[in-house]
Order: sequence, then structure tokens, then C-alpha cells
Amino acid sequence: MTRLLLLIDIQRDYFPGGRQPLVGTDAAADAAAGLLAGFRTAGEKVVHVQHVWDAPDAAFFAPGTPGVEFDSRVAPDGEEQVIVKHRPNAFLGTGLEALLRAADPDELVVAGMMSSMCVDATVRAASDLGFSVAVAQDACAAPDLEFAGATVPGAQVHAAFMAALDGSYARVTDVDALRPDAGAR
Repeated sequence: MTRLLLLIDIQRDYFPGGRQPLVGTDAAADAAAGLLAGFRTAGEKVVHVQHVWDAPDAAFFAPGTPGVEFDSRVAPDGEEQVIVKHRPNAFLGTGLEALLRAADPDELVVAGMMSSMCVDATVRAASDLGFSVAVAQDACAAPDLEFAGATVPGAQVHAAFMAALDGSYARVTDVDALRPDAGAR
């Protein structure tokens, strides 16, 4: 079985001190780094997705700012491809689908940020395009959200989105079950 790891938007603006900090980013990045190390050691393919908000009023991920850069724990190496996107769905207006079709993985393993936006949109699109998807839920993070005067804690936002994806769009599990050396292949 061939797999491809897709790391979505693990960028500095989502971390403490960034312009749009999420809940649990350090733990998620550590988990993603462990998964990335396993994929690299096994020689499995890795693709990084970088969100760039190229607008004068960009709230975060503005070009040329430290926040648009990848977190150092999961930064691409010289051989790994980077897809730059401008919308939540990493397939929209990018070459991601063509790249994945050429790689032809049996399973797409996804980790990243935000669970409630870019991870969700990309996983649903991947499934709709016919890819088999697994999500490393502990290598993802979400924000606290406000709705109708109520604050929804990031952990609950994350859980709700993972629950919605699991079974219908993806196999949602933990990093340990997806590591190449864990027999997940």
C-alpha cells in the first residue's frame, strides 16, 4: 500500500504569538512532526500545503511575514513539494489534484490546521474526488469559535469536525495508528 502525507497549514500565525492562534497547536505540531519523521524514514511521499493570504488587509498568513512560514518542526525538506493555496480547500485553484493523481497513493494521510476550516474542506474535497483519506486527529488543531453569543472551545470544535468526517469522508484516528512503523500500511 502506498501512502502520501499531506500536511496542511502548519504555519507560525496559528501558534502562540501569531496573528490567529489556535488551541493545542504545539501538541498537534509535535504529533505531526512524529508522523512526518516516520514518513521520511520509510521513504513515503510528503506534500506540504501553505496558505498565503495575498491581500492588503490580510488578517494573517500575509506574504513576507514570519506568520506565513511553516513551523520549524514540520518544515519541508529540499525534496518535498509545497502547494500554495489562497482558499480553505487545498484543491481549489492549485495543482494538488494533479500532483496526487500522478503520485497515485492508496491512502492520503492528512494532518494540519485548522480542523474546522482547511482540514475539513480539503478532506471532504479529497474524498469527493475519490481519494481514500485518513486523518491524524491528534496532529490537527482548531480555534475557539463564537456563535450566537456562545463561545465553543477549540477542543469541542475539533471533536465535532473530526466526528463529522469520521466514516463518511475519512478514517479518523491517531498518529500512532498511522506511523509507517505501526503496521498501518
